[in-house]
Amino acid sequence: MKQLLTLGLLLIMFSCGKEKVLQLPEISHSEITEIYDVSPAYLFYDETQKDSVELNRKNLISTTNWLVNVDKRLTLKQAIPHIKYLQNKKQNSSHKKKSAKNYFTCNDTSRKNLGFIEFTDVVFESDFKNETLPDLKADSYFGLVEFNSFEKIEMTVIYGEHMETLNLNFDDLLSYIRESKALTLKLSFNSNISFQDYISVKSKILSIDSVSLQLFNHELIFN
Repeated sequence: MKQLLTLGLLLIMFSCGKEKVLQLPEISHSEITEIYDVSPAYLFYDETQKDSVELNRKNLISTTNWLVNVDKRLTLKQAIPHIKYLQNKKQNSSHKKKSAKNYFTCNDTSRKNLGFIEFTDVVFESDFKNETLPDLKADSYFGLVEFNSFEKIEMTVIYGEHMETLNLNFDDLLSYIRESKALTLKLSFNSNISFQDYISVKSKILSIDSVSLQLFNHELIFN
């Protein structure tokens, strides 16, 4: 198999000679730029398929780091079930290695090269009624962020017995996070948003340099 990165595209040439193009999500900066000992998986956007998504995972080795290449045009509703399938496959493998991680592959526009976002320990949930919340310290803030679009974000902030709901756009949310102290965030996303928007949100929040910010590893994908 051969692959080529060009302007945010992965050109995949399979042994049968069939070519497929995958559009990687774009980010402006990535802290992770090199990963070794890897196996790739691909989630293609395919307009000819009923659900517009196709998973290719033929070359995955459970003892390696997995690079999951997701087409940015897919919605979370389309992509997340396949991503959860890959997580479970690796987790349940009898040959898995603790040091082997899972990463989303992105196009880092600032470097004009690949960048990566780790999601090894992310738990994707799908039910408001059974969602998991972190154990909070008495002097810490908890923010439950409900993301529908960059202009429509609802954030419920809990501090002790006090609770308030804020309606924000994305820039306001980032400013709130930067100015907060002892803040734990749980992110939730509308399942109809694109994988590109999901990656944009994650990369921007992960890039905030704050020792007081903690991202809860459970994420809710809601309808």
